[in-house]
Amino acid sequence: MKDLSVILINYNSSSFTINCVKSIIDQTTPLLHYEIIIVDNASKIEDFKILENAINKLNIVNLKLVRSKYNTGFGGGNMHGVQFASGKYFAFVNNDTILQNDCLKITYDFLENTPEAAICCPQQYNEHGEVQKSFDHFLSLRRELFGRKILEKINPAKFPKRKKVYDSPVKVQSVPGSFLVVDAEAFCAVGGFDTNIFLHYEETDLCYRIYKETKNGACFLISEGRYTHFKGQSTEKSIAIKKELKISLLYVLRKNSGYGAYQILRWWLTIKFFFKSIFKPKNFQLFYLFLTGAPLSASLKQQQTIAKQ
Repeated sequence: MKDLSVILINYNSSSFTINCVKSIIDQTTPLLHYEIIIVDNASKIEDFKILENAINKLNIVNLKLVRSKYNTGFGGGNMHGVQFASGKYFAFVNNDTILQNDCLKITYDFLENTPEAAICCPQQYNEHGEVQKSFDHFLSLRRELFGRKILEKINPAKFPKRKKVYDSPVKVQSVPGSFLVVDAEAFCAVGGFDTNIFLHYEETDLCYRIYKETKNGACFLISEGRYTHFKGQSTEKSIAIKKELKISLLYVLRKNSGYGAYQILRWWLTIKFFFKSIFKPKNFQLFYLFLTGAPLSASLKQQQTIAKQ
């Protein structure tokens, strides 16, 4: 068994994947017995070949590259990678990240020495060296209706400020999927990522289920670890992606908070985007999505085809 399995997804962004792998090798101590598993999520064959050739040149013994015949999304891609993982801990790392220090050993040591913890993440920075929000509060109806700032003012102990630099580990509710390290036993006990979700909120759902369903399921931000995240390199900004975000939002809310919470938020968003669409017609698609209940059948997942290899 390895100490830790690093799982990355590549989707038409081989240059970022290659740089991410190089940073892992450069920053990670040889004392940590780890492996790297790259899942190509049905990229264009040209991008996959670039990645494959670069990986072969690196000649890394503890690295495995596998290719999916269709795009399974974030959760599905990571679940594909889990099949090949043998680590005591899984590190799900976005390919558009660069390690600034030995994040893997730092997070590994923390989980090894903190019995109540099942998940943790390092501190996130952007490409300009600016600290980014590295955790979130659980998805809930009150969070969506009133906002995170209100929750943080009302109950700062339960909802620590997201826009703050911490100098010691802080207990949080959810960490980002861009760099999430989780106890493999806890991950497997809850069935891993929900593959009904194609994009967005997979990590929120995972953190919530581990917290609720396992004995030691606490989640922490470890500010000692630092990484750079070049956001959104595998996902283009479009109305389709915005729709996917809302489909996942309502699905996860309904799943974890119930049908009543789902209906209240759904109709609130329907009314909100009806008026928004009057001034910005492009919002009509979102209005119609909420009107029809934002079903999973409207997800981009349903539009994926199996590519010829």
